[in-house]
Amino acid sequence: MRENTKTQQWYQKLVSSPHALVMLFFLSALEATVLPIALELVLVPYMVLERKRIWLVATVAMAGFLAGAVGGYCIGFALFDTAGEWFINYLSVQDYYQTFQETLKQDGFTAIFLVGVTPVPFQVAMLAAGAADYPMSLFLLAAGIARALRYYLLALIVLWLGPYTENLWGKYAGPVGWSILILAGTVLLLMQFL
Repeated sequence: MRENTKTQQWYQKLVSSPHALVMLFFLSALEATVLPIALELVLVPYMVLERKRIWLVATVAMAGFLAGAVGGYCIGFALFDTAGEWFINYLSVQDYYQTFQETLKQDGFTAIFLVGVTPVPFQVAMLAAGAADYPMSLFLLAAGIARALRYYLLALIVLWLGPYTENLWGKYAGPVGWSILILAGTVLLLMQFL
């Protein structure tokens, strides 16, 4: 990390806080439910600073995500007609929600997995899965595998590249994310026609 920046100072405070992992858990849960911003923006520098506890950091992030996903699934299941629809409108993803609902009916596990791996906001998947009464066990399995893949691969990359990870992430995160999204869309299209 660059020396003497406000961001570095913030991360140093985060790392030295006895509540850092609790904050990460809740930030990850919020990212799954209401914040359509990738957790990796915080996770990459945090992992760079916490390489000794990197697997714990990845596990806490995944646990927070799954806790948030359960909450979102329950909102979709029990309250979609009120809170769920409001939230879809709030995010302005009505068309994406309709498309995802159709995909969920055809191949729900793969659809949830692909949304979990790509930078697409996961809120649509959890609300649609809950509203469609998709089996919660399969929902959690697909979401868990997807985010474990994302977070643990990120941990491996941070361990491999060390402090250079933050610079590489800042430079290539967008193109890599869009590439994964395009690949996921292509896979879904091929699955529909094959």
